[in-house]
Amino acid sequence: MEDVRFVDGEGKPRSLADFRGKVVLLNLWATWCVPCRQEMPTLDRLQAKLGGNDFQVVALSLDQGGLQVVQDFYREIGIQHLQIYLDEQMQTIQSLGAFGLPVTLLLDREGRELGRKAGAAEWDSPEVIEFVQEVMASTARK
Repeated sequence: MEDVRFVDGEGKPRSLADFRGKVVLLNLWATWCVPCRQEMPTLDRLQAKLGGNDFQVVALSLDQGGLQVVQDFYREIGIQHLQIYLDEQMQTIQSLGAFGLPVTLLLDREGRELGRKAGAAEWDSPEVIEFVQEVMASTARK
């Protein structure tokens, strides 16, 4: 899982290993995916509410149009709390065995997959927030 590689909004190489120690919600999406577009504001609100030293939403764009397409989309719909991550080669889909978008994986602090959801969700619903808080608490650093 840690060998999943991508770049951040400044073009710097990143990988899932960079997020060790945090519970991560990894969302694979693209600007051309209608359900992805609809769920992005809920991911932004989840990051605003829970993001920090213990939790991170990693919204990984698979747009082949590059950084500008993602920046324009973030600006268009008012994304304020999610950082930009980009996998223009779309290697993540194959390495994670994820087909169709959006796909979201919940990873523990060691980068191990706890579960995945295919399709859009209301990521800022009280049920999801409570569940993520429980995972954060149950995997808290000793």
